[in-house]
Amino acid sequence: MSSWPILSLVTFLPLVGALFCLIVNGPKEAVDRNCRSVALVTTLATFLISLLLWIRFDPTKAGFQFEEKVAWVPALNIGYHVGIDGISLFFVLLSTLLTPICILASWESIKVRVREYMIAFLVLETFMVGMFCALDLALFYIFFEGVLIPMFLIIGVWGGKRRVYAAFKFFLYTLLGSVLMLLAIIAVYGQVGTTDLPTVMEKLDLPFTWQCWLWLAFFASFAVKVPMWPVHTWLPDAHVEAPTAGSVILAGVLLKMGGYGFLRFSIPLFPEATQYFAPMVFALSIVAVIYTSLVALVQEDMKKLIAYSSVAHMGFVTIGAFVMNMQGVQGSIFQMLSHGIVSAALFLCVGVVYDRMHTREIAAYGGLVHRMPRYAFTFLFFTLASVGLPGLSGFVGEFLVLLGAFKANTWVAFLASTSLILGAAYALWLYRKIVFGELTKDSLKGILDMNGREIAIFLPLVLLTIWMGVYPNSFLDPMAPAVDKLIGDYQAALKLARTAALVP
Repeated sequence: MSSWPILSLVTFLPLVGALFCLIVNGPKEAVDRNCRSVALVTTLATFLISLLLWIRFDPTKAGFQFEEKVAWVPALNIGYHVGIDGISLFFVLLSTLLTPICILASWESIKVRVREYMIAFLVLETFMVGMFCALDLALFYIFFEGVLIPMFLIIGVWGGKRRVYAAFKFFLYTLLGSVLMLLAIIAVYGQVGTTDLPTVMEKLDLPFTWQCWLWLAFFASFAVKVPMWPVHTWLPDAHVEAPTAGSVILAGVLLKMGGYGFLRFSIPLFPEATQYFAPMVFALSIVAVIYTSLVALVQEDMKKLIAYSSVAHMGFVTIGAFVMNMQGVQGSIFQMLSHGIVSAALFLCVGVVYDRMHTREIAAYGGLVHRMPRYAFTFLFFTLASVGLPGLSGFVGEFLVLLGAFKANTWVAFLASTSLILGAAYALWLYRKIVFGELTKDSLKGILDMNGREIAIFLPLVLLTIWMGVYPNSFLDPMAPAVDKLIGDYQAALKLARTAALVP
């Protein structure tokens, strides 16, 4: 496989399906049917090929694997350089898994501009996978920004009544932070003369003040993507107005871009600034964990409640990333993967009843267990996974993050742990209001349980949630060498900086 460009194949194969959808002609019904089928087949093929990355991945190596490097702009020393390590492997798999699920979830609910919708999702998959594989700062920025375009269209064209407002808010928030990151990339290029990430990590040597400014520039971009408090306000609007599949990919993958960015760029490139700003990150994360959990308790819209819970869960991610010990960083990555699966499933659960009733108001439901027992079980399963029930994926990530945080700062661990109680409160309250009670509303008495297509959507997510909860080492072991190298390089850089400060 060393001569087979598998990363490029996984990255750009969706564009083949998008090209077919673009050129296909015929009656509208036939075009829509063909585009749905091609999008599903293309994304399933992409996922199956991406599994080869995991199968052939060497879990004992800390460096990048499956590397491909081509001179792209030789005059500027900018290249097409891709590769993955234990940190990025599972984010690629998460992206390729959720995309076909999104296509299936949109099979019946999207009825207008079906061709354009499928093209948008296929292009989005290319940008997402490319971003997690990119080992060149310029290439990363192109993929990182490219994600905005199809997501903007998915929200703005196929969203709810306030879709244009939500789409522009999403676009402007994320674009503003990304512009600052672009300036920081240009500054790094000016220092090193290349944007190749391994070369930059080896040669970049900045004074502390410069590290702080560049760290803040990267932070502005990644914090919006996470999103961290107080730049999280675009997320509830985007989730509420986005179609179900848009919310799935937004929560499942796009929020992980910020956490991944911290681990791939901010921490290894600017170690002294990372240590300096870590208390600020802890403070913002704790505010996010507690404040957004309290806000979730008073929501009347199902999607908005789950959106605020996402901000709280991602607060755990940033805490784990910046405690910079093995348990914390591994817990941060695992929490991102778990949240990507569980939050996606919760938004799909909302989509199931929304497709039937066309409302997300919590007050419009109640007693669904009497008519939808399969749905009630599925919703309960992912609700318990979200609150961290032992044996399911959510428990492992939260436990590791709290363990790592306790080693670094007991107060951070104590304050973060309060979200476990608040999370159980709002999640179980939502479940009780939707599923339990008497079936008194006439509009619900004819509602149908999940069909075969919907069961097929949830089944892999259920199995994966159990697998991650019961056998987490199958995910933790491949990422361990890369995480160990990240922490080792970070500590060595800090030691070198302290030694240099002592020597006149």
